[in-house]
Amino acid sequence: MTPAAAPAVNPAPSTGARRSPGPWRTAAADLLRNRSALAAAAVLLLVVLATLCAPLYADHIAHTDPFQSHVSGTTVIDGKTVPVLTPSSTGLGLGVTPIGPTWDPAHYFLGADNQGRDVMARLLYGGRTSLFIGVTAALLSCAVGTAVGVVAGYAGGVVDSVISRILDVIWAFPVYLLAICLSVVLLTNGLELGPVTVEAGSLWLPITIIAAIYVPYIARPLRGQVLVLRNKEYIQAAIGSGAPTPRILRREVLPNVVPTAVVFVPLMTALAMLTESALSFLSVGVQPPDASWGTIIQDGLGLLYTRPTVTIAPGLLIALTTAALNVLGDGVRDALDPGARLRGGV
Repeated sequence: MTPAAAPAVNPAPSTGARRSPGPWRTAAADLLRNRSALAAAAVLLLVVLATLCAPLYADHIAHTDPFQSHVSGTTVIDGKTVPVLTPSSTGLGLGVTPIGPTWDPAHYFLGADNQGRDVMARLLYGGRTSLFIGVTAALLSCAVGTAVGVVAGYAGGVVDSVISRILDVIWAFPVYLLAICLSVVLLTNGLELGPVTVEAGSLWLPITIIAAIYVPYIARPLRGQVLVLRNKEYIQAAIGSGAPTPRILRREVLPNVVPTAVVFVPLMTALAMLTESALSFLSVGVQPPDASWGTIIQDGLGLLYTRPTVTIAPGLLIALTTAALNVLGDGVRDALDPGARLRGGV
């Protein structure tokens, strides 16, 4: 008599190994858990949305042209028609005093400047210009700095020496002094780089100047990072196996360098906005009829004791925006490089 066959046991279904979310998703999740970074991002979003609504405010709420003088203009306050600019009653009685803040969005909410232009409307339009220059200059500087740093660090030898000496020369100049010198020289003649021509009054002129002076601040640390990566075993193995240089750069070097470049973007945006404001305040940055926060501060300099809102409002927005960018930059750094927080003792 043969023993009964044992029933077949079906193996438990394999669930498979859980896939890793990847470094970028992990960094995004860490960033979303950072309350300070989220608060900074919310502030930046509000500033950007407000500046994007500049035409809506000027055309449909304030009903004014912020780029046209209103020396003999009038407005209605509490049912009374009053001039936008009134003769000064202080000192020798010379000059005029603009209307002060009315806190009425439809009638000079933040007052007028010395040409009778609505400060609130100009503030919104100026914010668009300052943000555009800051973000564009930061992206351009980070892109060029990353390319220069990767080429110098990976190529080595004569190429590295030549690029490093050029960066050292730019690095040796004080940032604002170099920016002012370049702006003064190029402000009248514009800039010609081969087939590319940048006119003197174009916004691309301060963008190009600001991006150029900050390239060493991106290229030098990335060059050092690439020098370390080039001596890693997997890079040496790829070189020894005969892999082409573009493939090594694309698959092995850039994935390790790009996170560092991303961290620089918000920080460089803040620096670019501060630099643009300084240049515009000195009248060698954004040129009329365009306006930026720096030009508005310069316009209100003569009204500092009578109508300080003209100068204080753009100054506060510059401080608020750059502070938010720095906090966001710290959050991005902690998300992409958690070890940096531990090394910094946070």
